[in-house]
Amino acid sequence: MKPLIVLLSSFVIAIFVVKIFKKEYDFASSARIAMSIMLCFTAIGHFVFTKGMSMMIPQFIPFKTSFVYLTGLFEILLAVGLIIPKLKVISGWTLIIFLLLMLPTNIYASIHNINYQKGTFDGHGLSYLWFRIPLQFLFMVWTYVSSIRIL
Repeated sequence: MKPLIVLLSSFVIAIFVVKIFKKEYDFASSARIAMSIMLCFTAIGHFVFTKGMSMMIPQFIPFKTSFVYLTGLFEILLAVGLIIPKLKVISGWTLIIFLLLMLPTNIYASIHNINYQKGTFDGHGLSYLWFRIPLQFLFMVWTYVSSIRIL
């Protein structure tokens, strides 16, 4: 829920800030700025909730903590790439693929009731997927429309 709130509130703020600087509305740029802010917000979670996020990774995958740190850094790089005009398309496609690849991790965490913020097994469970899966697809569509197929 928090990433969605960050995305939408950042988008509203970005619309007005971009209007002030460009003297016109630029919804695509505002949407990319908002997605970049949201990605930085979620990347912070990789460094703050490392233990819980490591628990979200299936047992057969080694180096879980390193993987969590690397994906956090990757989110920051994608956030920067979305802002740079020459990199927005490749960053957009890369982000969509990244979001698709991370979806099984969210499913695994829900099946195992992982609360990534506490690093415990008292999470929301499968009911969380009713929100998380549509949210993940919203992020993908948002990225596609604002970075690849510009409005």
